[in-house]
Formats: sequence, C-alpha cells, structure tokens
Amino acid sequence: QVQLVESGGGLVQAGGFLRLSCAASGRAFSRYTMGWFRQAPGKEREFVAAISWSGGSTYYAESVKGRFTISRNSAKNTVYLQMNSLKPEDTAVYYCAVRAGTYTATGSYEYDYWGQGTQVTVSS
Repeated sequence: QVQLVESGGGLVQAGGFLRLSCAASGRAFSRYTMGWFRQAPGKEREFVAAISWSGGSTYYAESVKGRFTISRNSAKNTVYLQMNSLKPEDTAVYYCAVRAGTYTATGSYEYDYWGQGTQVTVSS
C-alpha cells in the first residue's frame, strides 16, 4: 500500500499563489508517475498536472498551463504543485495520485493510489 498526504491548501485571493505538497510513503516503486487532480463541487474530478518518473516530462491541463508548475523530489518521495495567478475557478479539492510505471498518465482511472485531498479556495 501507498499512503499519500497532501498539504498546503487554503484560502487565497484571486491573483495570489499557493504551493501544494504531497508526500508518499509505504510501498516503494522503482519508477512511478505522480499527478494532481482536482474536483469542484458538482463537477467531475479533472486532471491538473502530471510528472514523469524521472521528472523530465511534465503535462498540464490547458486551464492551468502557464500558471501552475509541477515538480518532484524523488529522494523525498514528494511532489509539489506551485499555483500562481490563482482564479476563483481554481477553487476545488486537490488530490495527488501515484501510478506505478513509467507511463505519464492524465486519466484519473489510470492512477493506483490517491491522497485524501486538500481544499483550495480562491476568493474574487
């Protein structure tokens, strides 16, 4: 089993920034992809960003491209999501997820383990 613990959410004004962290523990994968998803009230969970096992490739949803940056520290089994220029429409519960293997997936169904989520609220 893998445990994922997110932190860094909160309330911020539009135009502000937040940095989310997700620490993984438990079963060790030799190679794994990490991703961030979000779910707003009444909406389906959607892809935000993903980073390859090596950290060399990153993928973003069009809605966050240029504003969010995903990074990872493999030595610490931690993934980060730097969110700048936040908008009210970014308000959601943000989840990190882990997928074993080298394929950098963007579909939520492709991930094996999930964190509990952290609330991000952006006021206008």
